[in-house]
Amino acid sequence: MNGGPDMGIFDRLFDGKKKQKPAKDKEITQPKTKPDKTAKELATDQGEPYVSIVKMDINSENLHEGSFELDWNSIFVTRLVKAGYMMRPDDTDADIVDRWFQNVCRNVVMETWEQEQAMNPQARFTQSRDLGDGRREVS
Repeated sequence: MNGGPDMGIFDRLFDGKKKQKPAKDKEITQPKTKPDKTAKELATDQGEPYVSIVKMDINSENLHEGSFELDWNSIFVTRLVKAGYMMRPDDTDADIVDRWFQNVCRNVVMETWEQEQAMNPQARFTQSRDLGDGRREVS
């Protein structure tokens, strides 16, 4: 057959040549790659401290109570030890990180309280008393 009008499409494509088996669908495979590193692994690889809040729970019965779950690397703990958060030789990493986290929470509360006091007009009220000789007592 030489490509006449009565040729089928298959015949036109192969022009009478040896019929080829249809190609099997090739599976497309992605090259195997390592899963992406976590932020903790990246920080550790770079020699940087890492700490993160993994989870926070609130007591539904008492909204004033709750807890945090933290994750950290050893570099972070080492920095805390150098900063004085290790109180006893048998402190665990969790003890050291907990002590730091309590300090952070305490500072947040104090900062909030100080801001509220600064905004309270009654807290800014001062009294002045004349002591004589051009001196005054202000409280």
